[in-house]
Amino acid sequence: MRSTIRYSVLILVLFLAVVGVKAQDYRFAHLNFQAILNDFPAKIEAEAKLYDETQKLKDQLLVMNAELERRYVDYVQKRDSLPDLVRTTIEKDLQDTETRIETYREMALRSISEKEEKLLKPIIDKIMAAIEKVREERDFIYIFDTSTKVILTYSSMSYDAEPLVRAKLGMD
Repeated sequence: MRSTIRYSVLILVLFLAVVGVKAQDYRFAHLNFQAILNDFPAKIEAEAKLYDETQKLKDQLLVMNAELERRYVDYVQKRDSLPDLVRTTIEKDLQDTETRIETYREMALRSISEKEEKLLKPIIDKIMAAIEKVREERDFIYIFDTSTKVILTYSSMSYDAEPLVRAKLGMD
């Protein structure tokens, strides 16, 4: 008799556990992070600053390349009439200048990348904080980013959290 009661109680507990799991509301949401980022006003300002910086570095690179080209053309015109030592010295100088230009190009690219990260990090952090607030307020288990192309498909039962995040950011 005791084992029958235990067995019945165990079955009842298991039944309630299964029913409870099935009744649990799994809440998933999605948004397009890239769309939010691209529409964020501070991102537009950051892009303008980055563009200005890029143009300045690019203009300097063009000046350096033009000067190298001018010096090379001048060297080619005079090359046959120059003594070996002068010709070798000029060739070495031209090679050194090419190396400096390449170093400048690499440093410029690194500088632009660092500046982009510096300008975008606070914006991304702010968007992520808004996403986290929406997740907590709506009790979502996951919020998927549809802009990553990692999600192959999602159901219409997934909640579109993008309007909520945009509202949190004041982007209505």
